[in-house]
Amino acid sequence: MTDAAVPDPSSRSAESSGLRSHGDESSPPRPHSDGSSRPRPQYGEYATPEEQRARIRQPDVTIALDAGRPVEAAAPAAAPAVAAPGADVVPTRRRAVDRIVTFALLAYGLVNVISSFSAFLDYSAYADTMFTVLGVEAELADPASGRPWGIAAALLLTVGWLATAAVSWWSVSKGRLTWWIPLVAGVLFTFLAGMLMVIPLMNDPAAWEALLGTLR
Repeated sequence: MTDAAVPDPSSRSAESSGLRSHGDESSPPRPHSDGSSRPRPQYGEYATPEEQRARIRQPDVTIALDAGRPVEAAAPAAAPAVAAPGADVVPTRRRAVDRIVTFALLAYGLVNVISSFSAFLDYSAYADTMFTVLGVEAELADPASGRPWGIAAALLLTVGWLATAAVSWWSVSKGRLTWWIPLVAGVLFTFLAGMLMVIPLMNDPAAWEALLGTLR
C-alpha cells in the first residue's frame, strides 16, 4: 500500500498567493477616504446623468465634483447672447438717412446765406423789393441808414451757419440724431436776421406807417 502524496507546502503558498492575486482584480472598490462605507465610484457608475453630461461638456466640472463642490459652482458663466443677424441694420439705416438729411439742410442753408449777401448789403434795393411784394406805396427817407443793419444781418447769418455746421458735425460724429439741428438753427437765425432788417423801417415813420397799414 502506497502512501498518499503529501502536497508540497511551497506549492500551496504559490496557489494561495495566486488566488489572492486573482481575487484582488475582482475585489470591490475601496471605500471613500472620509470613512463612509460607500465605495468610491471608479467608472462613473454612481454619477447622475447630469453629472455625466457635465463631465463631458466641461472638464473643470470633473475636478469640482472630485473636490466635493456643486456642479453649478464650476460651470462657466453663460456666454453673452449673440445678436441676431440684421439686428443693427435698422439703426445703421437710420443714421445714414439722418446724415443725408443733415448735410442736405446744411447745403440748403449755405445757399440761402450766400444769396442773401447781395440783398442785405444793398438795403435800398431790399426795401424796394419788400414794398413791391407787399403792395406798399412808400420810400425810405434815408436809404443809406439801412446799410449797417444789412451788413449785421449778413454777418449774423454767416456766423450762425458756421456754428450750426460745427455743432451738426460734432453730433453726427457722436452718432446722435442731428437733422433737427440745422432745421431749428436755420429758422432761428433767419428770424433774427429778418428782425435786424426791419429796424431801419421802424426808424422811418412814413415807411413804417405804410407797412402797418397793409397789415391792418
